[in-house]
Amino acid sequence: MKQVQTNAAVFAAELVKLGYNIVSGGTDNHSMLLDLRSKGITGKDAENALVLADITVNKNMVPFDTESPFVTSGIRIGTPALTSRGVNNAEIPQIVALIDRVLMNANNQTLLSEVKKEVNALMSSKPLFAW
Repeated sequence: MKQVQTNAAVFAAELVKLGYNIVSGGTDNHSMLLDLRSKGITGKDAENALVLADITVNKNMVPFDTESPFVTSGIRIGTPALTSRGVNNAEIPQIVALIDRVLMNANNQTLLSEVKKEVNALMSSKPLFAW
């Protein structure tokens, strides 16, 4: 759990550096809620683009959301799954950069395919299940 929290803190700090608005200003647990209104993308579009790049997040409403619950203005990101795969805080900046590339280019199918390859290469030595 300590590494989960450390990863989340680094994740939040890296997102803030890139101009993302974290609803609580940061995190001291395992997750964070991003308000994407300043980035010009809805939670639904962000979630769908990230899924195409093999990055899993959830669309989520934010305080005073102007979008419907089916669209939303935010996404929720957590670090337990990454951490259980063996990702540590040194790798988090690279992951945040991949997320940012997707969100800033959500309609660019070529870029989404490139990021998907990078994500899979990064995670290839960190399987979900090692039976």
